[in-house]
Amino acid sequence: MTTRNQVKIAVIGLGYVGLPLAHAFSKQFEVTGFDISAHKIEQYKAGIDVTAEIGNEKLAASSIKFTSDISDIRSCNFYIVAVPTPINKDKTPNLEPLKAATRSVAGLLNKGDYVVYESTVYPGLTEEFCLPMLEKGSGLKCGEDFKIGYSPERINPGDKVHAFENITKVVSGCDNEALVGIAEIYTAVVRAGVYKASSIRVAEAAKVIENAQRDINIAFVNELSLIFNKLGISTKEVLEAAGTKWNFLNFTPGLVGGHCIGVDPYYLAYKAESIGHRPEVIMSGRRINDEMGKYVAENAVKMLIHQDKKVKNTNALILGFTFKENVPDIRNTKVVDIYSKLLEYGVNVDIYDPVADSDAMALEYGIIPIDAIPEAKYDAVIYAVPHDAFSSMTMDEISNMYRGKSKIFLDVKNRFNRTNMQKSGFMYWAL
Repeated sequence: MTTRNQVKIAVIGLGYVGLPLAHAFSKQFEVTGFDISAHKIEQYKAGIDVTAEIGNEKLAASSIKFTSDISDIRSCNFYIVAVPTPINKDKTPNLEPLKAATRSVAGLLNKGDYVVYESTVYPGLTEEFCLPMLEKGSGLKCGEDFKIGYSPERINPGDKVHAFENITKVVSGCDNEALVGIAEIYTAVVRAGVYKASSIRVAEAAKVIENAQRDINIAFVNELSLIFNKLGISTKEVLEAAGTKWNFLNFTPGLVGGHCIGVDPYYLAYKAESIGHRPEVIMSGRRINDEMGKYVAENAVKMLIHQDKKVKNTNALILGFTFKENVPDIRNTKVVDIYSKLLEYGVNVDIYDPVADSDAMALEYGIIPIDAIPEAKYDAVIYAVPHDAFSSMTMDEISNMYRGKSKIFLDVKNRFNRTNMQKSGFMYWAL
């Protein structure tokens, strides 16, 4: 590896993973950040952090060179690919962003360069899918002319405690020289240190099972909530009681969306099926979690019927639309399933989310959120995403949203006290 002052890093893909990555490396290295979205690049240049991960002030003060022109990273020698790895409608991996990024990098490679992938993939994909494109596009030989590696991203959007520098970084390389060189670069910026995986495939597998594990555990408590709701037991109270045991795992029911936990298990399942194994536990968890949005909507409809409401043309308000609290990202949000199912029943639905990217909502889902919550309009309110922006809402303010004495309130994340809500006249339901 070249000396530190000779290392020029290019980060390809500047979303929730790439931007914090570029910002961290820019404190120690010369960094150029590339993204295909010219609009996003212009915002970054203006000091506007559309991800809300870094913050406008820190972004404006950073030394990152931003560009949407791929030729601007030609002088770099350490390429980090952090593009999205989504799924198709049939739940198979959509590798188009990764393919496009790899081909772009291949056209820039020189002898001695490094390419590190951070995008979540299935075991074997870096060497089986990306490496041949790099060699073909560059005319160079991996191991002899350039090095590749894999270092799985562990960014948790909205989490300011477990930031990039504070999380142990798994690194891997195509050979020992690559592993040492990649570890050296990451060690320079990751305070928590690095873990050297024995191979690229091990590092890829480690990443994909991190999210699959969370997905399965959340599916388990989601299934418990289905059971306990039928039994008339509070899931929250059951989990609190069970949580007094020292080794009980702390998971809570909820909607599992986003571009990690709700997507990555399908990559592992795809690879498993390609080698002749049907991943029963993984897919069972996915089926449960994928149905939770519809389940919430159906319970809202049942509550409307219980209150003798004619469901068609009743009014419902959904508070929050993003895939998790305090982040503007609406990709793969499961709140849209609540919205769509209510529309199927003929319910008029408004969405209020002061955090969400409203332009992205309109573009991806055709939904225009309301700018302010009107008074005395709704028959049901669904508290879907517990943004900090909602934390100051009082019961009186929530009561003023309803147009009648019947106040149906669905608390998806179980953030309100059931007893207090019922004493205040709400017909309360929670997962």
